[in-house]
Amino acid sequence: MPELDIQHLKGHRQLRLARVFLSHILMGYMWQNGETGGVKVLPRNLAVPYHKVSQILGMPLIMIHADFVLANWKRKDPTGPLTIENLSTIVSIPGGDNLQGFVLVTLLVEVAAIPAVNAIIRAVKAIQEDDRQTLLTTLQDLEQSITKMSAALQLMHEYVDSDVYYNTIRTFLSGWKDNPNMPEGLLYEGVSDNPFYFSGGSAAQSSVYHALDELFGIQHRPESADFLLKMRSYMPPAHNQFINWVREAQSLPEYVVRSQDPALLSSFNQGISALTENRSLHIRIVSKYVSAAGVRARMKKKQIENHGQDQQERGTGGSQAMTFLKSVRDTCKEGILRQSTPGDH
Repeated sequence: MPELDIQHLKGHRQLRLARVFLSHILMGYMWQNGETGGVKVLPRNLAVPYHKVSQILGMPLIMIHADFVLANWKRKDPTGPLTIENLSTIVSIPGGDNLQGFVLVTLLVEVAAIPAVNAIIRAVKAIQEDDRQTLLTTLQDLEQSITKMSAALQLMHEYVDSDVYYNTIRTFLSGWKDNPNMPEGLLYEGVSDNPFYFSGGSAAQSSVYHALDELFGIQHRPESADFLLKMRSYMPPAHNQFINWVREAQSLPEYVVRSQDPALLSSFNQGISALTENRSLHIRIVSKYVSAAGVRARMKKKQIENHGQDQQERGTGGSQAMTFLKSVRDTCKEGILRQSTPGDH
């Protein structure tokens, strides 16, 4: 395969599309022999153009959520709706219809989050302008959007088989950081003389949840917070900038407490509850698609012991999946505000 020249690429959209293709070729090449990998060097003809495109876009040298989902879809009928029946991926890794379902269900969660992103912007501005009525409406819109995100996520059970996800799709999302199969990382030929270590794709790379956490003032525990912060470097730069903009804005929880407005407090807490339920749903899905499927896979390989049920599976991003998700869910729940009483300060 010749070394690709990126000179003919024009504009952001072409660069993003090129990166989607190159990212999938990279992951396909890396994991073609299964989860044990065996690849230590990425050939120059793939490494160099991938590095050039990624440098321009400010994105890491591995497939991320923005490549796998956000920029990897098209309508079958260009004038049709954004429904799973009218969508397909642009590029696919192995997994057939289950891969299509996994990507497109994840995409529909992001589509359901569009009103939430708009609501976050309106909420920040309403606080700046001390506009309680707009903020109340915005918080109600936010809660509705998060509830729709959960409804979209529920579709995973309908469109994705857990064993196909665990044994096929998951492998192609794996990275080479904190991966026992790649302790020496990956050498990108023609790019650097030293190997690179990158985390694999993860739902923690979705900027929507980070922005919601910042708006609601969720304080995650140190280990979880460190992982989430690391995942922000696996997002397009504009997404990271948006999260920072929300973080630097006036505190929503503090504003709600100071207002002593029961309606604002109630709407704020309903939003927190909806987000907590969304994260509980995510835990149930990971339990089915990673933990339980992993136990079955090990049983088939006759490598499981009596305590196998308690083994922790690593997420594709490198975290201890269940411990991380439960920590994030629990700290989200702790964001609930209580009604202030006389004498509170």
